[in-house]
Amino acid sequence: MTRQCLLIDADDTLWENNVYFERVIDRFIALVNHPHYTPQQVRAVLDEIERAHLATRGYGSLAFKLNLRDAFKTLAVDAATPEALNELATLAESIRQQPMQTIAGVPETLDYLAARHRLALFTKGEPSEQADKLDRSGLAGFFADVRIVPEKDATTYRAMVSELDAPDGRTWMVGNSPRSDINPALEAGLKAVWVPHDLTWGLERETVAAADDRLLVLSRFAELREHF
Repeated sequence: MTRQCLLIDADDTLWENNVYFERVIDRFIALVNHPHYTPQQVRAVLDEIERAHLATRGYGSLAFKLNLRDAFKTLAVDAATPEALNELATLAESIRQQPMQTIAGVPETLDYLAARHRLALFTKGEPSEQADKLDRSGLAGFFADVRIVPEKDATTYRAMVSELDAPDGRTWMVGNSPRSDINPALEAGLKAVWVPHDLTWGLERETVAAADDRLLVLSRFAELREHF
C-alpha cells in the first residue's frame, strides 16, 4: 500500500476517557437530588452549561470542574454548601489521576501501522493534561508528530495538513467523535475513519456527513490493520 498519513485522535479512540467523567456526573446528579427534574433534565442543564463555556474554558478536567460547580449552583441552590461543592471539585480533579486504560488492540495496531505509515497524534484539550495522558499511556513512541490544539475544526485540519506537508488524498483522520474527528476532517477535504465508541461525550455526537468514498466506518480500532 502507498504510504498514508494517519492523524489519530486520543481520548476514547486510543484510551478510555469519558467513562470517568460519566461516573462523576452520576454522583453530581445524585447530589443535586432535584425535587422536580428527572436525571435526564439535570444532565441537560449541565450539557448546556458545558456548551456555553466551550469557547472560553475548553476541555478537560479543570473545565469540567468549573462547569459542574456552575451547574450545581444553578440546580441545587440550597444544597450548594461548601462541603458539596468541595466534593464535586475533588471528584472532578480525581479524573486526572485515573489509571490509563488502553482500548483493546490499540498498541498492537499502532505498532503495525507505524511500520507502514506516518502516524500523528491529533487531539484537543488542555495541553499538559493531554500530554500527561499520552506519556502515561506508553503509546508516544508510535507517533512521528504530536499536536494538541484547543479545538478541532476544518481550519485546524487544513493547518495540520500544511504543517505536516501531508497530501490531502493520502491523509486520514481516525477517531470516535463525529463533531471533532470526522465531519471537520471531511469538510477540510481529508479522508476519515470513524470508530464509534459507546460512551462518546454527548456534545461530540452529531450526524456524520455523507462523504462518498472518503469515509470508512469500523467497529474496532484493531480493524485498521485490515485496511492500512
